[in-house]
Amino acid sequence: MNKVPMTVHGHELLQAELKQLKSVDRPTVIQAIAEARAHGDLKENAEYHAAKDQQGFIEGRIKDLEGKLSNLQIIDVTAIDAKGKIVFGSTVELLDGGSGEEFSYKIVGEDEADIKQGLISFTSPIARALIGKNEGDEISFSAPSGEKQYEVIEIRYV
Repeated sequence: MNKVPMTVHGHELLQAELKQLKSVDRPTVIQAIAEARAHGDLKENAEYHAAKDQQGFIEGRIKDLEGKLSNLQIIDVTAIDAKGKIVFGSTVELLDGGSGEEFSYKIVGEDEADIKQGLISFTSPIARALIGKNEGDEISFSAPSGEKQYEVIEIRYV
């Protein structure tokens, strides 16, 4: 299976979620199932069924996270000599050529992407247009709202 790139921070977040699920959430739901069983008839026991549903969700998420973590390629942008170019993990300051508005984006893995936090997937059209560019370069790409043009103002490796 192909390795999936992820930043160090994204990896830490996945590991923390997995630890929470295994050490806190799983034991809590097991206890809830035991308490619901103690109430008697399981056919009409809403607490039991809710706890079993929650257990299924937790176990599914644990399996999903373990699968993702086993296929990661963790990329530490601070350890890369990018020679001033935009690479995976870079934070990029952009100037919109049309509106004059400035944007800041960090190029991350697909599971980390959150546009509201300025985290864009390396597979997004804007990230594909940015990778390999230098400060002062101009990029253009097709967005759902039409053709966009930006100028790279600054590149940071944090």
